[in-house]
Amino acid sequence: MHLEMKNIYKSFDAVKAVQDVSLSVGDAEIHGLLGENGAGKSTLMNILGGILRQDSGQVLIDGEDHSHLTPVRASHLGIRFIHQELNLINDLRVYENLFLHNELVAGGLFLKKKEMIERSREILEKLELDIDPTVYVRDLDTSRKQLIEIARALLFECRLIIMDEPTTALTNEEIEKLFEIMRGLKADGISCIYISHKMPELFDVCDRYTVLRDGKFVATGNFADIDEQQATEMLVGRSLVHETVEKSNAVNENEIVMAVEELSCGDYFRNVSFSLRKGEIVAVTGLFGDGRGELSECLFGARDVTGGKIKLKGKEIQSASILQVMKSGVSMVPRNRKERSILKDLSIMDNLSMAYFTSKHKKLYISRREERQRFEENKRITNIKTDNPDNRITSLSGGNQQKVVFSRWFGLDSEVYILDNPTQGIDVGAKFEIYELITNLAEEGKSVIVFSSEYSEIERIADRCLVMYKGELNKEFSREEMNEVDVMYYATGSNKKVS
Repeated sequence: MHLEMKNIYKSFDAVKAVQDVSLSVGDAEIHGLLGENGAGKSTLMNILGGILRQDSGQVLIDGEDHSHLTPVRASHLGIRFIHQELNLINDLRVYENLFLHNELVAGGLFLKKKEMIERSREILEKLELDIDPTVYVRDLDTSRKQLIEIARALLFECRLIIMDEPTTALTNEEIEKLFEIMRGLKADGISCIYISHKMPELFDVCDRYTVLRDGKFVATGNFADIDEQQATEMLVGRSLVHETVEKSNAVNENEIVMAVEELSCGDYFRNVSFSLRKGEIVAVTGLFGDGRGELSECLFGARDVTGGKIKLKGKEIQSASILQVMKSGVSMVPRNRKERSILKDLSIMDNLSMAYFTSKHKKLYISRREERQRFEENKRITNIKTDNPDNRITSLSGGNQQKVVFSRWFGLDSEVYILDNPTQGIDVGAKFEIYELITNLAEEGKSVIVFSSEYSEIERIADRCLVMYKGELNKEFSREEMNEVDVMYYATGSNKKVS
């Protein structure tokens, strides 16, 4: 398939997601689509997959205009989309997921189960996957679920496969097997668009590249003509300017509050070691699937470790429960506020008081007056914008909801604060208020670990930056050493050779 997307524009209200972007993919070509989060990659591919309709521009397939694609029409043209987010149904069997919306039917009434199972077994064997097509998807681990997604794309006739971060949950052996499959598809005349942040993978398997930044086309060319450093510079743009926050030197170099020693957690991360000093803000960054989220959960007792130690002021806490960790002096603002933090049916004030009720409240009854005082004090500190704390938490904007979550933990007066994507899904104004809250914590002598994928955020607030890659701590930067290109260089593993 020869694909041309010409001068594509797509906006969502005032947000210009894609602006005058063109993309060309040749027959039997593996094309790398590069860009940071928010660069427009997913929007562009959703247009190609028929999920979104462009505002203007053309989509040409083998020279024919197919500018008004739908998912069904894209599928009939042989375009298959393997999304980053798994689209499998856990309560269906493997073969049922493989044939979902493409079931084999006899006489228009009865499913051809035996035939679907046999065809599923054939495609799984072709991919050298030892998976029983009759087992439920819920019984498979994440990496095997990802491979089922790939098998589903290959089960039916395809001419172009879009792969959005397909290796996130795969082992090195599984990644190499995927690359063998992709090269085999190329030999059969099938094209691939491969979306990834991982430079070694892109250079290993892709022929050509297109780079997007801030919704705009940046460059296209052959991977053979550039190196990892040049690709990284195109990805982030040297012209980007980020404001920094003036930070007082609150770090006590001689007082280690938390020490992490050779910490491991299954296949998520291994042998991670670092220290956190009093008054210090340490940022942990990387790319999706690097183990950061699991590391944050282990530090808070929400996930079991498989090796290593976590010490808080010299006392080991790696085997402690969440409640014990909270009482020992650690608080956590988790990622995905809507799923992990707020209780939608409770009021603003009740959401704010939850952590206090759990770890510090000693009385038999809850005093309405004391709760109101606590709310008013936190409202003053974090600038929560609401007239009535008895309203549901969902009545607030995302930024104000996040301030409530911050206030929930500030009330514990902890020694260490773990913040996982603390500004996720909030507007720019609220972000700066959150940054100020974080720096104020450090100036008060609190120690903070911020897990973030936004370099501009890290640059504004962090004293040190730890960069993770595929479950390992790949690089540590001091505040003076940090710059966006180098952080991205180590986050993509460009310093490592593909084995």
